Amino acid sequence: MTAYDPDNIFAKILRGEIPSTRVYEDDDTLAFMDIMPRADGHLLVIPKTPCRNVLDATPEQLAAVMGTVQRLGHAVLKAFDADGVTIQQFNEAAGGQEVFHLHFHVLPRQEGDRLRPPGKMGDMEEIARQAEKIRSAI
Repeated sequence: MTAYDPDNIFAKILRGEIPSTRVYEDDDTLAFMDIMPRADGHLLVIPKTPCRNVLDATPEQLAAVMGTVQRLGHAVLKAFDADGVTIQQFNEAAGGQEVFHLHFHVLPRQEGDRLRPPGKMGDMEEIARQAEKIRSAI
């Protein structure tokens, strides 16, 4: 397996080198809005410590991240009056991973909705409004 790259975009977000719309943070994890949202309220949860993905994460990293994923899952359900939540996580390029820092996608969902196509930049003002809704629901 390839070594962790400390210059990946999420490591840069953690160091404050790249801006992000932060929603929640604790000692071990950070949650921030996805700039290419596939659904309203789409956010990402990452550990603050280095690891590429589930395959090299420690049990402690996984426990911390999953606790935050659950907390934010409840928050997006409330904030968007959603019917459900999709949690996505990809490992290595062949598994669909594009940023090689462990991360979970949390997407509120409505019955019958469809995810937007990947790779399309979102409206940053709208993303900021959605982030505030989530913060208020935590």
